[in-house]
Amino acid sequence: MMIWFGIAAIIVTIYFLVKRYDARMVLIASGIIMCLSVKAPMDAFKAFATNMTNAGLIQAVCSVMGFAMVMKYTECDKHLITLIGNFLAKVRPLLIPGAVIGTFVINVALPSAAGTAAAVGAIFIPILIGAGVHPAMAAAAVKSGTYGSMLNPGLVHNPMVAKIAGVNVMDVIAFHYKANIASVIIAGIVITFLAYILKEHKGYETDSFKVDSSFKPNFVYALVPIMPIAILLLCTRPEFKSVNMTVPAAMIIGVLIGLAVTRKNPAKMVKAFFDGMGGAYADIIGIIVAAGVFVSGLTAVGLVKAFIAAMTSMPSIVKICAAVGPFLLGVISGSGDAATVAFNNAVTPHAAEFGLSTLQMGSMATLGGTLGRTMSPIAGATIICAGIAGANPMDVAKRTCPGVTLAMLVGMFLLMF
Repeated sequence: MMIWFGIAAIIVTIYFLVKRYDARMVLIASGIIMCLSVKAPMDAFKAFATNMTNAGLIQAVCSVMGFAMVMKYTECDKHLITLIGNFLAKVRPLLIPGAVIGTFVINVALPSAAGTAAAVGAIFIPILIGAGVHPAMAAAAVKSGTYGSMLNPGLVHNPMVAKIAGVNVMDVIAFHYKANIASVIIAGIVITFLAYILKEHKGYETDSFKVDSSFKPNFVYALVPIMPIAILLLCTRPEFKSVNMTVPAAMIIGVLIGLAVTRKNPAKMVKAFFDGMGGAYADIIGIIVAAGVFVSGLTAVGLVKAFIAAMTSMPSIVKICAAVGPFLLGVISGSGDAATVAFNNAVTPHAAEFGLSTLQMGSMATLGGTLGRTMSPIAGATIICAGIAGANPMDVAKRTCPGVTLAMLVGMFLLMF
């Protein structure tokens, strides 16, 4: 009986997420109600307390978002985006796939999908449309690259999977980076072919989109956003492993490099850093806390145990569910975080029972969730890209669909074997 109540709770939760109610409110309310139904309200409150003090996640996520806010204050992110945009404008055959991959690269350094869509879209989309690309296709090209954050150690799922697997966060990225890069190449190729098939790669005429040609990018400024990632990658080499570089340390070093290069007001830079950290806790860690309460409810009513038992009896479906489940929920809800965090909390710790490693299952769920959100017409980044281009979000989603779906299948295959 309680199993069916749990299933009903999941359906209602998805309904409210689709209706764009605050994800944290919906997940917490659902988790508490399920715990109350079995007279175990303290399970929900314990899960809330445990997740709000998760040191590894807080350190990685908050420090990365603090650094991203500093890059916005110093405008180093604008220099990087403009530099890439100017290059793409000169190489027309690479314009559409270059926009996809360029957005992906920038999203590695600036891990917020919506933030990247706003910053990159404001420059890339006018360049694409000015070159004759259809507005919806221009928006779709940028949107198709907004999952580069999978290669950022501050993406919430990377430290989460690292904690479950008992490894370093860079080990998680090292495991799935080939699948990520292969998937974005696939997405870029497919959307380019689609543009040619639909004849949307050139010929669109408008005077509405202008590029700010007065802004001159500084190459040194443009390097600053990628410095922390470069430092972390460098410190994975055997000769530098003794440094024991951490994500927060790399981000703070990046801030200091930004201060030295730009010579901006240090007090304002520190304020920007802590504003970014606070926003990360509220918007990102908040989702983790809420998802933890939701999973505690599923556990209390026995649904997690039943779900694992069902998958154990049919292990062949687990490999598909690990990526496809979060992918579909990401498409439906517009958020890859809620579904992926819940899946990784509930199922990924039991990966060995299904013949998968924790890194495999966690990475597949993360890729599925982020790609599902990338294809969703109601995702914040989709709406931002569509708004900049003056296009319908559904038209944008239709154009991202073939490439992103194939990217998910290719990525899943590479992670599975």
